[in-house]
Amino acid sequence: MSKITHAIETGLFKSRYLLMPLYIGLVGVLVLLAVRFVQEFVNIVLHFGDETSQEFVLEILALLDLTLLANLILIVIFAGYENFISRIDAAHDSVDRPHWMGTIDFSGLKIKLIGSLVAISVIELLKDFIELSGEMTVGEGTIWRVFIHLTFVISGVLFAAMDWIADKREAVNINK
Repeated sequence: MSKITHAIETGLFKSRYLLMPLYIGLVGVLVLLAVRFVQEFVNIVLHFGDETSQEFVLEILALLDLTLLANLILIVIFAGYENFISRIDAAHDSVDRPHWMGTIDFSGLKIKLIGSLVAISVIELLKDFIELSGEMTVGEGTIWRVFIHLTFVISGVLFAAMDWIADKREAVNINK
């Protein structure tokens, strides 16, 4: 029976490699985001001077949005791969390795993820408010964006509180 159990456990352990195509797909998404960024940047350069300062700021915010999304994807790739598949040895030998790499656990990944979502949400809200600067009415879409943004913020605070409570519980030895 122990050989069967060992075979099952080995199979379960190796099943983590099924995540590899997902992370490789996210690298492909990064390539697409980089292409989109270049397209948007070229569009800004070509139309520079033809647009109002408000339109220019909106286009810059769109570039920031793409950059934050790319950062978020990169964090998920690195942290997810190292947490669930294997250590990235090439990064550990590199001098320009990000300082956070290898130190983010699943809990830290959740906090970084929600923080990035809040930042992206703020940029979307800022775009809405810049577009509304001449108007006095707020559309239903903007109200929903504010609601979603507040949901992200509250979720982030709750995630941080849960992690803080879990850390405090680990610090106190309950078995005494």
